[in-house]
Amino acid sequence: MGICHWPAEDRPREKLLSRGARTLTDAELLAIFLRTGVKGKSAVDLARDLLQRFGGLRALLTADEETFCAPLGLGSAKFAQLQAVLEMARRHLAEELQRSDALTSPELTRLYLQAQLRDRDHEVFACLFLDNQHRVLKYQELFTGTIDGAAVYPREVLKQALANGAAAVILAHNHPSGVAEPSQADRAITVRLQQALGLVDIRVLDHLVIGDGYAVSFAERGWM
Repeated sequence: MGICHWPAEDRPREKLLSRGARTLTDAELLAIFLRTGVKGKSAVDLARDLLQRFGGLRALLTADEETFCAPLGLGSAKFAQLQAVLEMARRHLAEELQRSDALTSPELTRLYLQAQLRDRDHEVFACLFLDNQHRVLKYQELFTGTIDGAAVYPREVLKQALANGAAAVILAHNHPSGVAEPSQADRAITVRLQQALGLVDIRVLDHLVIGDGYAVSFAERGWM
């Protein structure tokens, strides 16, 4: 039976409008995105099959185009739509962060950096450059590496901090392994960056290591 024949309170779109998006299951949210099902399956049935096939919502959202389009009912147009939705979500977080004080909004800062870095298959080192009121001036990815690491050069970080007129920075990088526990190398480069930036009175407020679903803050560990 098609969704149009379901009771109104059970239809994903009507449910979202009456109760809010947070009340929907992953399958119901995905069904709204899909809009239609395929022969013999409603959009919700198709959504459930896709979630089972991919092993969850995150794996589906981070799949490349070829993998995403392989299942029945998905094509390049849907892939493009999904990428647009994900990018809008990232830009929404960026706008929220730019309107706030990054130092007093640690959870928002963490969410933004996780959205940017969590699903990369290689290590990326990035900086949030902040003004003297700790408002975000710019997010910039400075170094990329293999799955094992990225070479970080303090001189380049200092150069970009000065170019952006930063008074402070928040450092961040991801661990593609998914394990966010900082290494000794992570701690050592943080000290070097603090020393280099400190020469021109630019403060390093934090260094976040992004893992699979969580992040470790150097400041919260008492290392800053």
